[in-house]
Amino acid sequence: MSEQLPLFSIPLAQPLAASRSVQPAPPAPELAALSRDLPTGIFLGTSSWSFPTWSGLVYAEVYESHLLAHDGLRAYAQHPLLRSVGIDRTFYTPIPASDFRHYAEQVPAGFRFLVKAPGECVSPLRRAEAGIRAPENPNFLDATFATERFVLPALEGLADKAGPLVLQFPPVPRALAGDSRDFARRLGEFLAKLPSGPLYAVELRDAGLLTDDYLAALRDVGARHCLGLHPRQPGVREQARLLSKLERGALVVRWNLHPGYGYEEAKQRYYPFARLLDEDLPTRVALARLCLETVAAGHPAFVIANNKAEGCAPLSMVKLAALIVQEASAGG
Repeated sequence: MSEQLPLFSIPLAQPLAASRSVQPAPPAPELAALSRDLPTGIFLGTSSWSFPTWSGLVYAEVYESHLLAHDGLRAYAQHPLLRSVGIDRTFYTPIPASDFRHYAEQVPAGFRFLVKAPGECVSPLRRAEAGIRAPENPNFLDATFATERFVLPALEGLADKAGPLVLQFPPVPRALAGDSRDFARRLGEFLAKLPSGPLYAVELRDAGLLTDDYLAALRDVGARHCLGLHPRQPGVREQARLLSKLERGALVVRWNLHPGYGYEEAKQRYYPFARLLDEDLPTRVALARLCLETVAAGHPAFVIANNKAEGCAPLSMVKLAALIVQEASAGG
């Protein structure tokens, strides 16, 4: 089904847009049909929206990245299948409620944002100059800081368009990674002090922290494990087995990086991020089935893809949507 979509052969050689008004790519009937058939409660999206080379796929022309970053979201949200998007800039520095509100005003009512917590909340150490020992971060797992600088501004600005609030922990120091029980304890205490109500999801980069104690910490507060698909973590099927140890709930996936490459290697291989180069069918099949199982149980499913997963995040989502619809039809 998805092989027939005309989007896969749209040329990139287009002039820069003279207008400052970002326009969406012309709607494709095949995508509209997929959108109608996609089960309710499945939110597919990309980890950002400011890629000029998505012309013909998401945008009508080649727009400069700074223009897309500020005003491209309205056009992005008109794509029939992209019902969600990640806000990654929050990892580098907290942003005010007004910035979140600016994003929310550009998208329709059924759209949902996945927002990453500031690194200041989840990084044990602060950044330091080369050759200088990184100092400890006093705001690491500080619930007051996270609440005031992340949770409340996101909820105020996004309102009912807020989706998962993701706490993505970078690789932690050896001492902390080696004491998984203590990490789980501290994580649980932190999560318990955050405002109740939002969908919190935790993404790790240290496989050794994926323990029963970690799952118990999530279970105690109703938080979710975010399936971070990254070479530092087990594959999607292994992580899915972790979810079976939790009560049924929302599915949160960040399809970050192809398992065969490092970040910079994938970036060089996949640029300009306009076509699929390394399709990951096993992951796609597993995600499609997880999405269907989740919505069948009455919970939402969020899948956010990075360009470095297969080469082009919007096309990864088109292929995933087609497979979900195919699997749903076969199962029905």
